[in-house]
Amino acid sequence: MTTVKGVILTRNEARHIQACIESLQWTDGVVVVDCYSTDATIELAQSAGAVVLEHPWENFAAQRNVALTRVDADWVLFVDADERATPELAEEVRTVIAEHNIAGWWIPRHNYIFGHRMRATGWYPDYQMRLLRGDRAHYDPDRGVHELVVLDGEADYLKSHLIHYNYETLRQFVDKQQRYLAYDVGILLQSGAAPGVHTPYTQALRQFWWRFVTLQGWRDTAWGLLLSALMGYYEMLKYRRVWQARRPAAQESR
Repeated sequence: MTTVKGVILTRNEARHIQACIESLQWTDGVVVVDCYSTDATIELAQSAGAVVLEHPWENFAAQRNVALTRVDADWVLFVDADERATPELAEEVRTVIAEHNIAGWWIPRHNYIFGHRMRATGWYPDYQMRLLRGDRAHYDPDRGVHELVVLDGEADYLKSHLIHYNYETLRQFVDKQQRYLAYDVGILLQSGAAPGVHTPYTQALRQFWWRFVTLQGWRDTAWGLLLSALMGYYEMLKYRRVWQARRPAAQESR
């Protein structure tokens, strides 16, 4: 029999962990890879029937690679603590792993942001590579954030959804964007990007237009407008920091 286990990466996820595990009861077991939580995450996960593995934090790619090497199953389904697997997804996963010789499957997500289920703006269908053949997949170790799956074989797309309770408050959104900001600035600097003084503002406008018009953010009404504007703002901050980092080097070369 082909087996599939759900895997959840955690760090202080007491609020979400039991509901997430409950949504994975149809699998052949749930494994929580925890980064030494200081709240009740581990106790709650164990009481809900999950096996808990502890591993020190390096980055998302490293944590997922640990799971792929230590989880005893043909297939691994990665689900974040603030996500839920739907009954429709459960049925489709069981079907495809029994009938198809595919190394990995993309899964669409319904993202709930500020209580609104996003229909566009870049948050839908929001495909995530989450269902992986354990012996035919690994994560690129150089991509610690926005992880990149490397497959030995083909990938395909599922129709059923994960539910993602993404950001409940503006504070949560701002905090996460701030964490991403430093990483994204580093990537741009490493790639040799050299923006001009006006680039942060043109990039902000392009980001807003891309999300609100090209990606049809208008379909999300006020939420689409707000989120397009916020993402434009953080695009401006990103390129401004890169410009500021490059400025001393440009002055020295004169």
